[in-house]
Amino acid sequence: MFNLDKLLRDNIRELVPYSSARDEFQGEAKVFIDANENSLGSPLTKWYNRYPDPHQHAVKAAISRIKGIPPQHIFLGNGSDECIDLLYRAFCVPGKDNVIINPPTYGMYEVSAHINDIEVRRAVLLDDFQLDLVHLENLVDEHTKLIWICSPNNPTANSLNRQDIEIVLNNFPGLVVLDEAYINFSRHKSFIQELSDYPNLVVLQTMSKAWGLAGLRLGMAFASEAIIDIYNKVKAPYNISQATQELALKALEDVGQVNEMIRQLVTMREQLSRDLAALPAVQRVYPSDANFLLVKVGNARAAYQHLLDAGIVVRDRSKVELCEGCLRITVGTERENAELLKSIKEWKA
Repeated sequence: MFNLDKLLRDNIRELVPYSSARDEFQGEAKVFIDANENSLGSPLTKWYNRYPDPHQHAVKAAISRIKGIPPQHIFLGNGSDECIDLLYRAFCVPGKDNVIINPPTYGMYEVSAHINDIEVRRAVLLDDFQLDLVHLENLVDEHTKLIWICSPNNPTANSLNRQDIEIVLNNFPGLVVLDEAYINFSRHKSFIQELSDYPNLVVLQTMSKAWGLAGLRLGMAFASEAIIDIYNKVKAPYNISQATQELALKALEDVGQVNEMIRQLVTMREQLSRDLAALPAVQRVYPSDANFLLVKVGNARAAYQHLLDAGIVVRDRSKVELCEGCLRITVGTERENAELLKSIKEWKA
């Protein structure tokens, strides 16, 4: 049985969170002289001398309208990396607890675990890049607090079987963190509408990919109100800047334009996949539900260097398990894709 309080670290359960000046104020006011801000402003701009809303109410309300998720089930992080790190801080006891990842997958799950001195157990994906449920189950013990699942997965670009994810959710007593950074490029349904069915589910999404706002560093975590309360308890007081909140609000006003951009990228992804597959140097282009392709070329390091010499930067994933001989290639603009294809065509493997 899932018991959130039992999962929580003792020191976090007893923690009295920092209370900012804005946390202690409710309602409307015309004079703010409570937070030791510079009331004269900045030579750069008069608009950023005040601290931002520590709980980003306006941004969460906008996301709530788009996603159909109540604001109290939403946490905003300084990129998804903050959402990842705070789960380790809140639930995993250093030197004692462990987590499970399913490689090949997003590297920050493991990096953040090492930073927090948490053991990482590896349930390597099957050859078809799907979950190895038997291996995963065998790795779980009483100190396993988190299971990280990325779908669509990075770097393999495929979506994981929904039924397999549901099996994990229904049988694991800890937190299951489902990273949906690339979900907008997939035809598969997000799990955010299933939060009421799975109290142990945390869904991560981001403004970096489909929304085209990687520079803002705005990640989203969707979970039960109890889990979101813990997020808010351990986060930094003002983790999302005023500028980021303002720009995110502006972007959230134009969902139609974002949806059109997603459609364009998916069309370009399919065309790039066909064009790459037709090149003699390319051995395989794997199916993709993301805005990138995993491409097998054999001598990936040589191909990577050839492209780099031509001023084209891709990601060499050839040393990652199950990705031998592979490059990860983001769908670029039409010009960038054309330059990529031209350069690979010129490469003599």
